[in-house]
Amino acid sequence: MKLPVLRQDDRGGGGGGDGVPPAAGRGSRRSFLRSTVSVGAGFAALGAAISPLADLDTDKVFAGEDFFREHYKELSSEDKAKLFADIEAQIDRQYGVKAIVGDPQPIPEVEFVYALNLSRCIGCRKCVHACVKENNQSRSPEIQYIRVLEIPIGTFDLERGNQYYDTETPKPGYFYMPIQCHQCANPPCTKVCPIEATWQEADGITVIDYDWCIGCRYCQAACPYWARRFNWTDPGIPSSEINPDMAYLSNRPRSRGVMEKCTFCLQRTRKGRMPACLEACPTGSRKFGNILDPNSEVSQILRDKRVFVLKEEVGTNPRFFYYFDELTHRLGEGGEA
Repeated sequence: MKLPVLRQDDRGGGGGGDGVPPAAGRGSRRSFLRSTVSVGAGFAALGAAISPLADLDTDKVFAGEDFFREHYKELSSEDKAKLFADIEAQIDRQYGVKAIVGDPQPIPEVEFVYALNLSRCIGCRKCVHACVKENNQSRSPEIQYIRVLEIPIGTFDLERGNQYYDTETPKPGYFYMPIQCHQCANPPCTKVCPIEATWQEADGITVIDYDWCIGCRYCQAACPYWARRFNWTDPGIPSSEINPDMAYLSNRPRSRGVMEKCTFCLQRTRKGRMPACLEACPTGSRKFGNILDPNSEVSQILRDKRVFVLKEEVGTNPRFFYYFDELTHRLGEGGEA
């Protein structure tokens, strides 16, 4: 199999290649929302795609400094410091937790890649719950970034996969495939965002500015890996379970009516740590590192192992790879590669 080229010339989320029109300019967010709300019955003008926003308090949406601030990419250091301090104060008021909101930047000459060994994954879902805990995801209702499919041996037909299996140990006749954001080098989600609330950064991580997101869910519809999550209700997180080590573009608490997703735990990985899901895996199925370093473990895996990407035909060039220990493993010799 020919591995995709990961480096892309245009890492911005707003440009549209392959006939896709570019996203609206960053300064258009206010006019985009205001013009939408002023027509007919307000948010109904956007149709079913953003109908969940109809219940939002528009006085809060269209008033205050948060709405009128500049796009994240245009904020000065002073603006960011004030914004992060405000978020910390809000978290303290809401949860009684002294959080630290940081803004770790991409590490020069680092492009993150994830590799997952399907020969070893046992479907225990410990990665799922470690992710929820680390990234301050809602517990009630619970939002999960990682979806684990139980698939019959002998096929890779995802339609036959079951994400609601009820065992923590592998069943005979099945294998397990975790799926999460693939941090694509050619991400369709960023191209459809009308206000550039989501974009790809230099280390390959696609992020979302939750304060800029309008919850239209176009990115969710565009993602072929079911990796985007929408907050339909006010997220429920017990104060005792809040992770106080936060990043603005990653695991700070989100509000109702916005999109969220996996960010390869950038609050950890940009500081030299591993993602929470990897540390929780009891079988060593998960590998993570810098693809630009030829001596990294992930580079060696891509060179030496039987590697494939999910939905290669859609041309997203994922940075998330699957591989096997050997040609004849527990998936069975009759299985498709």
